[in-house]
Amino acid sequence: MPKHLALVLLTSLPCWAIAQQVAIDSSKYPPLKTMTAQQDQANMMQQLGIRKLRPGPSGNESDPNHANYDESQANPCPQLPDVLTTKKGRKVTTPDQWWSVRRPEIIEDFEKEMYGRIPANVPKVTWTTKVTDNEFVGRIPVLARHMIGRVDNSEYPLISVNINMVLVLPQNVKGPVPVMIMLGFPTLPAPAQPSLPELEKINAAFKDMMIKSNPELKAIFDKYPAYSPITRLPGPNFFAPAPNGDSPPTEQLLAAGWGYCTLEPGSIQADNGAGLTRGIIGLTNKGQPRKPEDWGALRAWGWGASRVLDYLETDPLVNAKQVAVEGVSRYGKAALVAMAFDQRFAMVLIGSSGKGGTTLQRRVFGEAVESLAGSGEYHWMAGNYLKYAASESSSGPKTGCDLPIDSHELLALCAPRPTFVSYGIPEKGDAKWLDQMGSYKATVAAGPVFQLLGAKDLSANSEYNKDSMPPVLTGLMNGELAWRQHNGGHTDAPNFQYFIPWASKLLRYERVAK
Repeated sequence: MPKHLALVLLTSLPCWAIAQQVAIDSSKYPPLKTMTAQQDQANMMQQLGIRKLRPGPSGNESDPNHANYDESQANPCPQLPDVLTTKKGRKVTTPDQWWSVRRPEIIEDFEKEMYGRIPANVPKVTWTTKVTDNEFVGRIPVLARHMIGRVDNSEYPLISVNINMVLVLPQNVKGPVPVMIMLGFPTLPAPAQPSLPELEKINAAFKDMMIKSNPELKAIFDKYPAYSPITRLPGPNFFAPAPNGDSPPTEQLLAAGWGYCTLEPGSIQADNGAGLTRGIIGLTNKGQPRKPEDWGALRAWGWGASRVLDYLETDPLVNAKQVAVEGVSRYGKAALVAMAFDQRFAMVLIGSSGKGGTTLQRRVFGEAVESLAGSGEYHWMAGNYLKYAASESSSGPKTGCDLPIDSHELLALCAPRPTFVSYGIPEKGDAKWLDQMGSYKATVAAGPVFQLLGAKDLSANSEYNKDSMPPVLTGLMNGELAWRQHNGGHTDAPNFQYFIPWASKLLRYERVAK
C-alpha cells in the first residue's frame, strides 16, 4: 500500500456500529499537525510577536512568587469598563440600544480578545441513540438515553469527533419537562436488569460456554450447583427516603420534575494545548495550529452544549425553552460562556468558576491572567489572550487592565435570563485562589443591564466598588441575577436545594405527577 494511504479506525463510533477500517488517501488533505502544548503555545507567541510571557503566581503562599491575597493590593485598575456606555461614548438607556449596539460590541471584544470565534465552517452534528433504558434513580422511574453526536468530518476525515452525553428524564411527571445540561462525565444511572427467569437462562448458557472453553470448570460447578456466575445488581430502594438537600443534585432535579443531561467536554475538545489540532477545533482547522482569534476550549465546550440543545429541541419530552446549563470550575467557565453566547439557554448555574469565568480579570488576587495565559491552561482561551500576559512583545507589555472587556460584561450578556453564581469557602477547599470577592463584584457590576431589561439584580442600590460580599449562607436570590456562597468546597452541589426552587419559580414550572 502506498505510504500516503492511511488506515483510520473509527474507534469513537457508537459500540453498536460495526467497527470498520476505512482507507483514507491522506495526500488529499493537509497533514495533521502534532505538537506538544509548549510547542503550540510557542507557535501562538510567534504569531503575536510575543517574546516573553510573565509567569503566573504560585498558589503556595510560602513560595517567594506566591499569589496576592492582600485586598488592599487587589485592584490596580478598579474602574471597570462601563457596561452601558458604547465605544463611541454614548450612554445606553433603552433595551433596543443594548440589543442593537452595545451587546454586539461586547460580544465582538470577547470573541476577539478572550474566548475566540466559532468559525463559519463548523460541520453539522448527527445524534444517534446508543442505549435507551428504563431505569430508576432512587425510587424515581426514569427514561435514560446514552447519545452520541457524530460530527460530520467528510471535509477532513483524519479527525473524528463524537460527542458523548446521557439524557435522563423522569417518568412519573407530566411533560414536557425542564432539563439541566451538566458538564461532566456521562454515565447511565442504573441499568435495567433481566428478570430472575431470564437471568437463569443467561447463567445456564454462560456455564455451558465456560465448560466448553475449559472442561475443568465442570467439576467446580458440580461442587457448587446453586452458584450463579452472574448475579443481579441491587435494585431500586422503594423505601428509601425522598431526596433532600443532601441528595445528589441529579436526584434533586428528578424529584423536582426536571430532567438532566450529562455532557462530556473532553469528547468535544481535549483539555490541553496539545489537543488544539484535534477535537472540534482541529477538525475545523483541518489539523493545523490556531490563528490568534480562533476559539479555545471554553468556547468549544460551550458550542457542544449548544449542539445538545439542538437535539433537545427535537425531543417532545423536553421543554426546550426551559433548558439550563451548569458546570463547576473550568466547566463553570464553559457554562457561563455557553449561556452568554447562545440566547436559547433559559438559565445558568455557574459553580466556582474563577478567572476566565465570573472573577474580574482586572483583579490581582489569587489566580491571575498570567495563571491562564502563561500556563497549561492557555488553551481555554483564544490566542489573543496571551497578549495580556506579555512582558516582552512587539505590541508592548500588557496586563488584565488592558482588556477592553471584563467578566461583569460576560454576565451581562446573560441578561435578562436567570443567572446564578455559586461559590464555596476556602476552608472547605474552594480556594482563595478563585477570588470569591472578585466574582461577587462582577455579579454586582452586571446588575445595571439586568435592570435595564426589566429583570432584578442583586440589589438596585449596589455599587461593585463599594458593596461588601454577604456572609456565607446568605443567598441574594430575589431576582433573575442571584448569588449564594455555601459552606462547602469546590462544588455547587450544596446550592442545588436553593437553585432548583429559584429556577422553577422563575420558569413558572410546577411539577405535575402522572
